[in-house]
Amino acid sequence: MASKTGTSSAPPLSRRALNRATLDRQLLLRRSDTLSAKDAVGHLLGLQAQNVKPPYFALWSRLAGFRPEALSELMAARDVVRIVTLRSTLHTHTADDALTLRPLVQAARDRELNAFRKGLVGVDTDRLGAIVRALVEERPHTMKELRDALLKEWPHADPFALSVAARCVLPLVQVTPRGMWGRSGQVSLTTVERWLGRAPGPVPEPDETVLRYLGAFGPASLKDMQTWAGLTRLGSVFERLRPGLAVFRDESGVELFDLPDAARPDEDAPAPPRFLPEFDNLLLAHADRTRVIPAEYKGRSWTGNQAHCTLLVDGFLAGIWRIDERERERGERGGSGRGGDSGAGALLTVQTFRPLGKGVRAAVAEEGARLLAGMTSATSYDVRFGDFAAQG
Repeated sequence: MASKTGTSSAPPLSRRALNRATLDRQLLLRRSDTLSAKDAVGHLLGLQAQNVKPPYFALWSRLAGFRPEALSELMAARDVVRIVTLRSTLHTHTADDALTLRPLVQAARDRELNAFRKGLVGVDTDRLGAIVRALVEERPHTMKELRDALLKEWPHADPFALSVAARCVLPLVQVTPRGMWGRSGQVSLTTVERWLGRAPGPVPEPDETVLRYLGAFGPASLKDMQTWAGLTRLGSVFERLRPGLAVFRDESGVELFDLPDAARPDEDAPAPPRFLPEFDNLLLAHADRTRVIPAEYKGRSWTGNQAHCTLLVDGFLAGIWRIDERERERGERGGSGRGGDSGAGALLTVQTFRPLGKGVRAAVAEEGARLLAGMTSATSYDVRFGDFAAQG
């Protein structure tokens, strides 16, 4: 299916209209005061979780009154898990999605494994899977422990390739306390079946996942969906679903699909400032990311290999931010937010890509103060604007 075929009669959507529709689906135009943390994780089809804190910050910007403990408690209860799924990256998923999305994207994990064949010469991946399963289902193992065990079996294999093979062949989850708010713990792995006490189902048809994707990230093109999932050959699925979908075109004439009854707010709908974590799926879930990332800011949220937390202003990427928590000296003055003569303090530094008007800057500072109040244990804090990362 060519992305521009048959789009001449499809109504157009401007870039700002796409932006507002996507923000609405992502709970970023207004925070939801009805969804629970678990329901939000399910609605968003998972949260990027390469690091521990991003899922918590992602939900804070999307849910009214969100407490980090709410997600942490779900992890402890095994209602959500951390597992490699979409685009071969670690995500926090509901238990049900971990059992269905991972089989759906297994073909992509198999292709990933093929890229490491040179380091796996002589390695029987079926036997590798059996060895790893026996180990991690007896007790959770660290990746180092798994590599050491596999190197005894295949001493000439590349250690990193063996690690990749283990997580490609088997659906491995990171067990708690890893990933819990305010807790520490090294990465230890077991199978999703062992952790959840039930086996993944058969590989599902992708139709339902396409519809859910549109509900969370639409309107979107075929390439957008394939980029998000890391899958290919979904054209026939979109054609099968086409009669029940709304069809639009973007400013370049690319065909966009959407749920017919989904909200598509006016392109001038207010979009408050939002602080998003590094790797937020909003910035990664489309082939054409200009609906959120202005072309002139492409790559600006990275410094080398380091991804920064991102700031949205008027719905679009406008800067980066970081939080530094530290002990405060008695007598040091607090900035925006709570005061206090002593105790833990937190500094939010906001680096914008362009000057902000006085009113917008004040709104960003106010949202930043709420972020520090809700997501740190600081007794005093500051919100400051300034550079902290070199930009290319």
